[in-house]
Amino acid sequence: MQIAGDEQLHLGLKEMIRNVPDYPKAGVVFKDITPLLKDPHAFEQVVEAIAAHYREQQIDYVVGIESRGFIFGAAVALALRAGFIPVRKPGKLPHETHRCEYALEYGTDALEIHRDAVETGKRVLIVDDVLATGGTAAAAVELVQCTGGHVAGLAFLIELGFLDGRAKIPGIDVVSLLTY
Repeated sequence: MQIAGDEQLHLGLKEMIRNVPDYPKAGVVFKDITPLLKDPHAFEQVVEAIAAHYREQQIDYVVGIESRGFIFGAAVALALRAGFIPVRKPGKLPHETHRCEYALEYGTDALEIHRDAVETGKRVLIVDDVLATGGTAAAAVELVQCTGGHVAGLAFLIELGFLDGRAKIPGIDVVSLLTY
């Protein structure tokens, strides 16, 4: 679902997203969020909109997916008074990890989480900037579940609806602020 609210807000945020054609490869239109991030009011609105949706759900941890998910995830964790847990590319975490490989819209990749990152039964919100094909999100869900955590939801600034990424994460609350 798209978070309901002021349509002017959604339009204003959408205007701050820059399209970069053929990046990282031909045929892909990259959604560049850096213009939005440099506007403190817009950045705050994004964080608050996501946090507001989950505020009453007793979130223990927010997982941010490398790398842009760190930006939003850490801020949302602070807003929810929850801990922050990074999910990273292989070889970036210093302790024992769980690993999950997945397909991207333009290749394959893998993610890792520390094996002791989430205690059994703790409620986790996963945050990233974009939901595209759903491979990255599904991998993050699998990693949280490997640790014994319960995925309470996934939140994104942008959803590329035409790629149907939600199909890879059924049965989990998914919210996005902007849909293309």
